Amino acid sequence: MTNRKDDHIRYALKYQSPYNSFDDMELIHKSLPTYDLDQIDLSTHFAGRDWKFPFYINAMTGGSAKGGAVNRKLAEVASRTGILMVTGSYSAALKGEAPESFDYRNEFPDLDLATNIGVDKSVDLGIKTVEAMDPVFLQLHVNLMQELLMPEGERIFHTWKENVVAYAQKIEVPLVLKEVGFGMDEKTIRYAMSQGIKTVDISGRGGTSFAYIENSRGGNCDYLNDWGQSTVQTLLQAQDLREEVEILASGGVRNPLDMVKCLVLGAKGVGLSRTVLELVERYPVDKVVAIVNGWKDDLRLIMCALDCCTVDELKSVDYILYGKLQGTYVKQEKS
Repeated sequence: MTNRKDDHIRYALKYQSPYNSFDDMELIHKSLPTYDLDQIDLSTHFAGRDWKFPFYINAMTGGSAKGGAVNRKLAEVASRTGILMVTGSYSAALKGEAPESFDYRNEFPDLDLATNIGVDKSVDLGIKTVEAMDPVFLQLHVNLMQELLMPEGERIFHTWKENVVAYAQKIEVPLVLKEVGFGMDEKTIRYAMSQGIKTVDISGRGGTSFAYIENSRGGNCDYLNDWGQSTVQTLLQAQDLREEVEILASGGVRNPLDMVKCLVLGAKGVGLSRTVLELVERYPVDKVVAIVNGWKDDLRLIMCALDCCTVDELKSVDYILYGKLQGTYVKQEKS
C-alpha cells in the first residue's frame, strides 16, 4: 500500500490542467516608462512581515521519506534564493509520520519557513504544530472537495467554522486561511475577516487538482476533476476586499507573467507549488536556484514594461479579459 503523501506527489506531477485562467488575461503595455530597471522594487508585506520578493514556495508535502527528500531540495532552493517556503500539512508529523521531513533549518539556518495544518484539526493540534515548527506563519487549509472525494476523508464538517474561530483566537503566530486549489469564495473571505484573520490564500483552480488526485486514488467522481473557480476568477471576485484583507494568490502559477497578473489583481504575494515541484524533480538544485533567481529579473522586466516601480503600483495596471473571463476590458483608475 502506497503512502498517501507520496500518492499526492505522484498524481500532482501527472495531472495537466485543461484550462489556465491566466491565459485569458492580457496586461496593457506602456511604451514610455518612468523608471529605470534598477529602480524596480519587488518587496511586499503580508502575514506580519516584509518580504524581499513577492513569490514563495507554497505548501506541498512532508510526512514520508519521499516528501522529506522533496522538502530538503525545496528548503535549499528557498534558502539560497531568499524566498519563503511553506511545508505541507504537519498533521502527519503529529501522528509520528516522518516529523523530520518538515524542518531543514538546522541545515539551512537562513531559511524562512512556514507550515500548514487542516481546518478539521483541533486548535490544540495547531498549537502543538506551532510549538514544534516555530513557523513564521501558520496556514490553516480548507479542502472540502478533497475531503469529500478522499476515500478516507473527513465526513464531519460542522466544526470547521468553530475551528477557524479558535485558531484565530489562540494561535500566536500570524494565521493564513488557505484554499487548496478550488478557489476561496467571497463569503468565506468575509467570514475569515470577521474573525480577525488578516491574510487569505485564495488558491484557485488551474494547477494541482486535489479532486483529480483523490479520484485517481480511488474516488469515482472524475466529472468533478475541474471543480471550483479559477485563480483569476477568484481574484476578480475578491476585488472589493483587496484593501481590507491581505490576499495571497496561488493555483496554476507557471512563470513571472502569471505572478504579475496576480499582483495586478491585488495579491500581496504569490505561491507556487507544482511549478517548483516539477523543477526540483527534473533538475539539480543548482539549476533550480538559477531559474528562481532569474524569475526575480523577469519580474523587474515585466514591471518596467508596465511602468510600475513597486508591487503596490501594479494594482493600477489596465488589462483585458478574454474567453471564460467574459472578454471584459477592465480599466483601473490611478489612486
